[in-house]
Amino acid sequence: MSSQNQGIPLHHQPHDAGYRLIELPMEVQSTLESNPAPVLTLEESDTTAILRTPNNSYHLRQKNTSNALLLLAPQTSFSTPEQGLSTISTIHETVELEVIPDHPINRVPLKDTGSKGKWHERFGKGR
Repeated sequence: MSSQNQGIPLHHQPHDAGYRLIELPMEVQSTLESNPAPVLTLEESDTTAILRTPNNSYHLRQKNTSNALLLLAPQTSFSTPEQGLSTISTIHETVELEVIPDHPINRVPLKDTGSKGKWHERFGKGR
């Protein structure tokens, strides 16, 4: 065996900060990358938080995963000269954005079709 193939040392050095990963839909990602930077707001509702972008509104939903995600950073310890990676957080849940289809900001104005009243009331009068 070659002594050159030792792998990358991995150290467990968790931070006190709580991390959450957010899965961004492509339209939110492109909005965030646009110039000038858009204004996003985070609001409270009865059941969930709502993220508002200039074009859409999204529910924030927590998704639990059976496989943990490890958040890694380069080794920063000065006590050991070896290079490697540090596990700074283990994440068991992510946040996904779900578009709110009937939210006023997402509604497309309805066309006037010329219909007056309910169809079944008009049908019943002609019988």
